[in-house]
Amino acid sequence: MNLEFYRIEELSLQLNSNAPVSYFSMYYYQYSQTETDFFLLANKGTESFLIPEMKTVDFFILIKNYIDEEDLTNFISGLKKIPEVQAAVEVDPKRLKSKENLIF
Repeated sequence: MNLEFYRIEELSLQLNSNAPVSYFSMYYYQYSQTETDFFLLANKGTESFLIPEMKTVDFFILIKNYIDEEDLTNFISGLKKIPEVQAAVEVDPKRLKSKENLIF
């Protein structure tokens, strides 16, 4: 898909006041033509899950800034063609209980 993600500083979250800080691997790519930011986030951290209600998911791709519906459809289709990717679906963050974990 010609996306060159590179590793950036881990996302650190303390998911509740008496829990230890958990660190999540994070990778970044910016599509310079549209300034769209792509973040590849590990769901399993050092102490917990980023999105606990989706424990079977290994990674999330968070897209910030604008991406139109056609580009998103093409992006998901491209992900599905990668042999190592078992599933690629759009997740509505409004429906997640842990959506605040995706705000950074």
